[in-house]
Amino acid sequence: MERPTTQADSSCSSSSNPFMSLVLSIREYFLVTLTTHPFVSTSVSKINTVLLYVNVPEKSLLTNEEFVLSSTAVVVTLIIYYVLFGKRHRRKRKVLAEELRVAQRQVHVLEEQLFNAKIEDIMASTPTRKNSSSQQPRQIRIFMDGAFDVMHYGHMNAFRLGRSLGTYLIVGVNSDESIKECKGPPLMNDEERMTMVKGCKFVDEVVPNCPYIMTSDYLDYIFETYDVDYVVHGDDPCIVDGKDVYASAKRLGRYRSIPRTEGVSTTEIVGRMLLMTKHHHMRHKQRGRGNSVGSLSGLSITGGGGGGAVGGGGMDEGNSSDDSDNEIHNDDEMDDELSVFTASQYNDGERIVIGNQSKFLTTSMMLRLFSAGVKPPGEGMRVIYVDGAFDMFHCGHVRFLEETAKRGDYIIVGIHGDSLVNKRRGSNLPLMNLHERVLSVLGCKYVNDVLIDAPLAITQEMIASLKISEVVHGTESDDIGAIDERYKYPREVGMLTAIKSPIDFKLVNILSRIQKKQAELQSKIERKKKAEREWFNNKYDQNGGGKNGSK
Repeated sequence: MERPTTQADSSCSSSSNPFMSLVLSIREYFLVTLTTHPFVSTSVSKINTVLLYVNVPEKSLLTNEEFVLSSTAVVVTLIIYYVLFGKRHRRKRKVLAEELRVAQRQVHVLEEQLFNAKIEDIMASTPTRKNSSSQQPRQIRIFMDGAFDVMHYGHMNAFRLGRSLGTYLIVGVNSDESIKECKGPPLMNDEERMTMVKGCKFVDEVVPNCPYIMTSDYLDYIFETYDVDYVVHGDDPCIVDGKDVYASAKRLGRYRSIPRTEGVSTTEIVGRMLLMTKHHHMRHKQRGRGNSVGSLSGLSITGGGGGGAVGGGGMDEGNSSDDSDNEIHNDDEMDDELSVFTASQYNDGERIVIGNQSKFLTTSMMLRLFSAGVKPPGEGMRVIYVDGAFDMFHCGHVRFLEETAKRGDYIIVGIHGDSLVNKRRGSNLPLMNLHERVLSVLGCKYVNDVLIDAPLAITQEMIASLKISEVVHGTESDDIGAIDERYKYPREVGMLTAIKSPIDFKLVNILSRIQKKQAELQSKIERKKKAEREWFNNKYDQNGGGKNGSK
């Protein structure tokens, strides 16, 4: 018959097992310490008072030891749950982030496949050229021409559309002499305009000294010399002396048209500089700073792009081929439309609207089209960062970015927001709003990525996040006085480099040229706006109204 286990036997067993003795000792110490703690005694007393109030028998009341054991069990359970399951959401976020990266890579692959399929369709419908070698990859060569006296993002989008019709884009730039003969001297000279066109990432080759008025003989020369498949122009007619300039190309089936980039007009951009209005971005009116409309004369301009050349711009008006990608504006609608960039202020209880929206409608699709091919920097790449306003993106910016690109493998351009630029430079600057400036910089072949609405000060966290190896600024920036504030940290860690700007080209240079021709340009703009409005109304069959959509 088995003998029942006694307390003495249990004590003997515990004493023979040192680990059990330790556990029991800790348990006893833990219970004695907590059960005698004033907080536990007070808590148990209050709980029991409540239980007695609801007629719970005294033998069922809570003891100090039961309270401690129950509380300990709850705390241990929560800790175990957190260790085992608490990080599940964090792990899930990591999984989703990785799936997103994979999906983005798949999107890039699908876009490339779609692009290749489109090119194959174009090649299949294009007759084989004479003297073409079957050993070499087939190219569909596109030709476009224009003066491009102000190289804005509308022209860049026209180049993008033109190149999408083939695989190789050749752009002819009208000579100073031919432009002068037809409509007077351009604001920008041959070299400045050539620099802008060469700097566009959608352009593969540039032909200088093209005639302003295209002739059948010159088109034949282009077809033969540059092995061009198609000549491309905007969808508005180009009539000279009552004849269609591209009639011969159309007869040969070698003409293609592209839609204008609606919402941007050289006429309107030059008008901003002539009238110095604030219709294109946000501006808070301050006492003593004058009205929202000013004059060029007597204005001290210190605006423009960072890192090398401060913003400027030119003009390109009067030629339908130059402006074939621009939109016509309905001035009657301007006062009725406000945008996210519009600022307002209350003055003696009256709400004052400072500025109206830019007519260009920036969509995520347009940003995506300009960002096509943008990839993150690879492992071991040297990342260069440059920032600024980059207002009226011009040849000074392009030449500076070209020099910057020689210093690294990946160039990131930080573009400051409208309010920051206006706060620092005043007047009606920037002349182009943030969206317009982002598209302009994205269209540059020397830029790999853009930081939108970049902060003024470059911090340690920002450098680590973007994996920046070097911060660069130029010598011809109007922001020289603010370098200590902007570049304090990069300078402290030895990452800041000043490089000599290749050319001295700033916004003030452009404005001074416009000021000299202000009266002449004003009359030209009025004539051009009238012609553009007639074209717009004919295209959409409207008179001040409008139907949705565009070609």
